[in-house]
Parts: sequence; C-alpha cells; structure tokens
Amino acid sequence: MIDPQGRPVREMTGVTPEIFARDIAGGDVPVVMRGLAADWPAVRAAQTSDRAIADHLLGFAGGRDADVMVAPATIGGRFFYSDDMTGFNFERGVAPIRTLVEQLLAMADVAGAPAIYAGAAAAEDHLPGWAAVNRLSLPTPDAVPRVWIGNASRVSTHYDVSSNVAVVVAGTRRFALFPPDQGPNLYVGPLDLTLAGQPVSMVDLERPDLDRYPRFAAARETMMVTLLEPGDAIFMPSLWWHDVKALGTFNVLVNYWWGQKGAASPFPALIHAILAIRDLPAAERAAVQGWFDHYVFGPDAADAAAHLPVHARGVLGAPSPERSAMVRGYLTRALERD
Repeated sequence: MIDPQGRPVREMTGVTPEIFARDIAGGDVPVVMRGLAADWPAVRAAQTSDRAIADHLLGFAGGRDADVMVAPATIGGRFFYSDDMTGFNFERGVAPIRTLVEQLLAMADVAGAPAIYAGAAAAEDHLPGWAAVNRLSLPTPDAVPRVWIGNASRVSTHYDVSSNVAVVVAGTRRFALFPPDQGPNLYVGPLDLTLAGQPVSMVDLERPDLDRYPRFAAARETMMVTLLEPGDAIFMPSLWWHDVKALGTFNVLVNYWWGQKGAASPFPALIHAILAIRDLPAAERAAVQGWFDHYVFGPDAADAAAHLPVHARGVLGAPSPERSAMVRGYLTRALERD
C-alpha cells in the first residue's frame, strides 16, 4: 500500500457561523475546520472509547433500519466493482442500527473480519433525536444530517453535486481531494452502473497503475490530502473529487449536503447529451455547441431571451418554481415522444 501524498488542505480553527458564511462557504477550495464539533456529546464519547460512542448511538437507535454494504476482508476495505465489472465486490442488505453497532464492536479485534459500511443514513429517520443533541453550528440551509457508520473502509474517488460539510465523530478519516477539472485524469468508471449514485474513479489511490492510467500522474500533482480526527470537519465545494478512507475499527461521520437551491442535478443532462449530441456528425455537434454557449455557458446566457416579453420567455425565463415545473413538463413530453 502506498499512502498517498499531496499538498495540505487549508486549515482554520475557531470557525464561527459568520466566518463560515463569509470566508468558506462561498469559496471554491476545500477547508479543514479543526475542532469544529469538539463539544458534541458524540465526539466526547468517541474520545472516551468505542463502547462509549456505541452507547451514545444506541441511545437514539429507535428509527428505521440502515442500508448496509458488507464485503470480505480480502477487499482491504475498498468498496468497488467486481473484477469483471458486471457488479460489485460487496453485498447489500439492511440491518437495525443496534445490530450494526453491536456487530462492529464485536468484530473490532477479529482477524479477517468483513468490511461493513452503512452510509448516508438520514439522522432523523435512523437515529431520531441524535442531530438535535449533536447540532452543527454552521449555516447549511435545508441540509439533512446524514450519518455514516462502519469499520475500516475506503470510498473511491467521486464527487458530490452539492456543497458538503463532513464532520468526523469517531475514528480517523483521510481525505484525498482533486479539483473538478481533473475528471479526465481520474479515469471515471461507468456513469450508469455506480456504487452509490455518483460515478467513481477507476484508479486505486493506494496502488495506482500508471501503465493503465497514465494521466493519473497529472491528477496526482493537484491532489490535496488531510487527516481528520474526532471533532474535525471539512468543507468540500460542489464537484470536487474526493476519496475517503476510514482508518479505525469503529468509525462515525456525519455530513451535510446543501446549496443547490432546488436546482436539478446537471448529471441527467449530461446523460441525455450523450444520447442526443455526442454521436452527431462533427458539423452538427459544432452547431449544437453554439446553442449551449448561447443558452447555457456563455457570459450572457442568462439574458439570451432579453429580446422577448417576460411572459413569452418560457423555459428561458428567470429561475423560479414555475419555470422549473415548465422545464420538467417540456422534458417529460419530449422524452415520451422520443
């Protein structure tokens, strides 16, 4: 195993809601916020012992069962595709939080124990009342606290469409991050067969095969790496690639995705563009690219319909719930015709 080396992530201490809103949330680089959640009861319990944080979680374990991924020890904690790329190297199931927590404790010192990982569990659904006791002080409008529980694991390099604050509650986590423009150098896997929704890099960060993935050498030059301990948090802007490794035998993280303001994800638009545009003749693709520049990417795109009366701008109008409904209706009708 090669421990990935990279440039340090910017760090701040004493982050207040005002500092976060002014200096971090609107930025386009990751920021580590040391000790942000040091006073959480869950963090204090985790700093005492695995049993203490387990008991803290079990005090709220009256909610829904969690979605769980389980894999043999031979994967080294790296949840990924199967060797033949027809499926995955893990099995999916569901389990009560109580069963999950007690099993993790029981396996902590067992050689060859399976890798177990439960992710993105909405706190209020699965651990009702937990988020009220362990409250994030930062302004992350409408974010749903989501809890991640497991033993040693690796989440392969991926991105989130939303901005993200992740707080380490128990264990140590390594974050390796790449700027959004590094996608071509990360050799992204299938777009429609994914581990958990977002496409992931095919490169094993700890064993990079540069003969197979030579452009990863360029991505590695941009990589940032940081280690987070209980109570530490990291802000990751939208679309930054990140690979996350949980190092302990009992790990807990809570994250908060926010910032899309009701906008649709751009990812389905990309998939439809592959269907509708990518395989056109070169001249037609160039013409369509002109459309995109004019209506989407150009500096004056928001004013592309300024020559029309407001009531006649339709899907080109200013953002609003009404326009979103109009766009969705148009797309539904268009896809049905296709």
